[in-house]
Amino acid sequence: MEVAASLRLSGHVVAMPYPSRGHVNSMMRLCKLLAASSTTETSLLITFVLTQEWLGFIGSEPKPSNIRFATIPNVIPLQSQIASDIPAFFEAVVTNMEPPFHHLLHCLHPPATALLADVELNFPVAVARSTNIPVALLWTMSASFYFGLHHLGSLARNHSLKVDLLDDYTEHILGFSSAELADLRIVLRENDLRFLQLELECISIVSQADCLIVNTVQELEAEVIDSLRAMFHLPIYPIAFPYFKPETSHLVANSDDVDYLNWLDSQPAMSVLYISLGSFLSLSCAQMNEIVSALNTSGVCYFWVVRGEVSWLKEKCGDRGLVVPWCDQLKVLSHPSVGGFWSHCGWNSSLEAVFAGIPMLTFPLFFDQVPNSRQILEEWKNGWELKRSGLGSEELITQEEIVEVIREFMDLGSKTGKEIRDRALELKGICDRAVAEGGSSNMNLDALLKDVLCVP
Repeated sequence: MEVAASLRLSGHVVAMPYPSRGHVNSMMRLCKLLAASSTTETSLLITFVLTQEWLGFIGSEPKPSNIRFATIPNVIPLQSQIASDIPAFFEAVVTNMEPPFHHLLHCLHPPATALLADVELNFPVAVARSTNIPVALLWTMSASFYFGLHHLGSLARNHSLKVDLLDDYTEHILGFSSAELADLRIVLRENDLRFLQLELECISIVSQADCLIVNTVQELEAEVIDSLRAMFHLPIYPIAFPYFKPETSHLVANSDDVDYLNWLDSQPAMSVLYISLGSFLSLSCAQMNEIVSALNTSGVCYFWVVRGEVSWLKEKCGDRGLVVPWCDQLKVLSHPSVGGFWSHCGWNSSLEAVFAGIPMLTFPLFFDQVPNSRQILEEWKNGWELKRSGLGSEELITQEEIVEVIREFMDLGSKTGKEIRDRALELKGICDRAVAEGGSSNMNLDALLKDVLCVP
């Protein structure tokens, strides 16, 4: 892509996401916000670097004209293997991506003026320093979870990383509540230690960057963001990434999503339970059967996004449900017929639910999803929990348990249901103000452009 001759190039940012759906989506949303900073006289060029496989996934999606793609080889033969061995994939990423990325960076024209990279890559800071350009790191999860992992990393450096590292701490540690400490114990117990070690090594490099961008809203995590700013001697920018207004998103459709939007249009207001349990982890067949049976006997209308199992589920699901392999989630959450979101509590999904003003039924499966669920239930108070005995537990949540919860969750007339929906709308208002002109997120974006990326 060439910048039009009538425009002056205000900078060339090279963006490098971690090659996983939530990370790629977050980085692209941020880049679209940055690209919109272009004026009638100047243009910011953004080169978005993807593995060859990821270019195949998103290369045809619409994007601003000042964002272009560049590719490096896949880190493993197929990205789809991520679900079968997450630690091995993470290790391949941090081991194999640096040489081709470094080579690409030196071949780009015009030369890069700044680097924007995911925290979960361990090489961008060193690459930026070797080329004498500023580097901004993007954390795609919550500020609270970053804070917890930072302190976990400090403890691990002193005592070595092990499953029982936090067992001696029964009440508080470094200002953590007992609930936050319990979250970290679950993260230690339920995740591969090599995976955690790699994560902590990446986090330890953040202090060497020029700034840290956190995909969040300042007002939703104000206390922990203040604590992070006190800890680091670098700017921290909380910036929210939904790049169009949720309240109008359901009016914008393309040929791929007309069918499901038409189905949603045919449902009563706030009657549909939207279900999405993530992009790469799956439940046992037995648990899926319990969920399907519960949905079909509950009387609740539902819209379920499931990757890879659509045909099987379509045969199982009744007339009150629609099953699809993909959807534009923020459009769906913002649709008037959607009244609740059954979620795995990935951070992107959690934020989108808040922006759309939709209450959540939490069902965490992995890593940061446990503290995200607690944040939804205890701090934001915009959700209910579908309780499980543990992430790795093979104990089933039965059909009867699920039916009871989702019926009550979707009951608009119940006192508790009204409270969480009122709270969800209150949080939506906070987010809308943050991304509006003069709001915290909007101002942080301007400061990032001017102070780190050097865009006038």
